[in-house]
Amino acid sequence: MNRKAVFLDRDGVINKNKDNYVKNVSELEIFPNISESIKKLKDLGFFVIVITNQSAINRGFTTHEDINKIHQTIQEHLKVHKTLIDAFYYCPHKPEDQCICRKPKPGLIIQATKEFNINLKSSWMIGDRDSDIQSAELAGCNSIKIQPDFRLQDAVNMIEKST
Repeated sequence: MNRKAVFLDRDGVINKNKDNYVKNVSELEIFPNISESIKKLKDLGFFVIVITNQSAINRGFTTHEDINKIHQTIQEHLKVHKTLIDAFYYCPHKPEDQCICRKPKPGLIIQATKEFNINLKSSWMIGDRDSDIQSAELAGCNSIKIQPDFRLQDAVNMIEKST
């Protein structure tokens, strides 16, 4: 378990969050400098894995197919800049479903850790919500909460200084 990872929330970290969900590719607005930040993490030796709640699926607003198309569009954007995300994990459940994969529960982080043989103590979760930070704490990894004045690029610089 020597591999280290940075787990990223999607909406609000990689792309603009929408009050009524990002339901299809036409609603996807990728933030500037995302490619550079992800490339820097990869250059530092981190796996980059998206961990995202997507309850819009079980609410009937979107489909697994549309979510996968959004993720493929993000990958295509990153590929142009010579980088990629290693994996996308998402929870389609609503909060009341009480599943183990919906943040703040750590189910998806634990699943990714097992599949990629990741050392959680040397890994990070970057998110924009308290549930992201709680999920990281429950999983046993470090965390950084981004804000409007502290974006992914700032969090990556912080991680770089700590390695």
